Amino acid sequence: MTDYHALDHWIDAHFEEEVAFLQALIRVPTDTPPGDNAPHAERTAELLQGFGYTAERHAVPAEEVQAMGMQSVTNLVVRRRFGEGPTVLLNAHGDVVPPGEGWTHDPYGGEVVDGRIYGRAAAVSKSDFASYTFALRALEAVARPARGSVELLFTYDEEFGGELGPGWLLRHGVIKPDLMIAAGFSYQVITAHNGCLQMEVTVHGKMAHAAIPDSGVDALQAAVAILNALYAQNALYRQVQSRVAGIRHPYLNVGRIEGGTNTNVVPGRVSFKLDRRMIPEENPAEVEARLRQVIEEAAAALPGVRVDVRRLLLARAMQPLPGNRPLVAALQKHGEAVFGEPIPALGTPLYTDVRLFCEAGIPGVIYGAGPRTVLESHAKRADERLELQDLRRATQVIARSLADLLA
Repeated sequence: MTDYHALDHWIDAHFEEEVAFLQALIRVPTDTPPGDNAPHAERTAELLQGFGYTAERHAVPAEEVQAMGMQSVTNLVVRRRFGEGPTVLLNAHGDVVPPGEGWTHDPYGGEVVDGRIYGRAAAVSKSDFASYTFALRALEAVARPARGSVELLFTYDEEFGGELGPGWLLRHGVIKPDLMIAAGFSYQVITAHNGCLQMEVTVHGKMAHAAIPDSGVDALQAAVAILNALYAQNALYRQVQSRVAGIRHPYLNVGRIEGGTNTNVVPGRVSFKLDRRMIPEENPAEVEARLRQVIEEAAAALPGVRVDVRRLLLARAMQPLPGNRPLVAALQKHGEAVFGEPIPALGTPLYTDVRLFCEAGIPGVIYGAGPRTVLESHAKRADERLELQDLRRATQVIARSLADLLA
């Protein structure tokens, strides 16, 4: 029988080392864009070597990386085989959005203040590079399983959809796990998530001097009409409710808009990028067709306007597979024991690259270091942070769960 308290004690005894590992990871930027992430993979591999782990480096060909709008991607795989039995894969991603404004701590400093560690990716998801690595180290030092395997997978393109990370590795047969756990953003067990459709809409008018505006066609004014039509759809989405606990309704966000040449020129071209979150019950093809229809109908009412619509990303929703029950049961059991409260299993309105494993028939869940909700972590906001106590507890829960899954 596994001595769970011995696992906990090993993690406690090595926790300062775990925090130092996370600090070292935070201090190598992985802003995506631009997505020059191979240097972080090299640094991570060096640190893992210090623990006696040899990381396989799987560099994605430059032409594939550049086609996705990134600069470099090297995925890391660490394999630890104990005997015959299931392979459990632990996947965290190192790429992050740029820090943006408003920070009161160095986004690449890894500062520890009042029991919290600050930095971009401190919570999502370099923290789970640390929780997964040290859970595996504790497992080998204390539980010493005699069956199965554990694999660490560290990837670098989740912000761009995961096709060069898990997607690329699955397509090339580099990984073939039986079960998988992916980086979390809270200590809830996530079994489902939204899908995401991202599109770029380019509105073409006719540039003209602002002194004679009637000689042109204002692309910005046309874009406003199209945006109003899209936002009207957003109001209707609230009437569509998901049956998955933790997920409410679809929604649409326009996150970027650009165009025009100068203040005294009627803009001849305006483009914007939209993000449409899809609940698990929605059909992605129907969602995209409806959005294109709304855009085309709005544009048709505007003389002299032409619109191009380009899909940027289609990430399908994560649907729970029946085989995930051992994962859910182990994480809930040990989460309750370590955190002292029931741990729910539910969906999240976010989207992740875990869907790629589920589409390949590999049961998976999302769980890792984090607070109860992603909002508390400041993920993708200024002063992203993680309570060190949550990092410690997540590491203990993962180590305990691995011991059960490989018992």
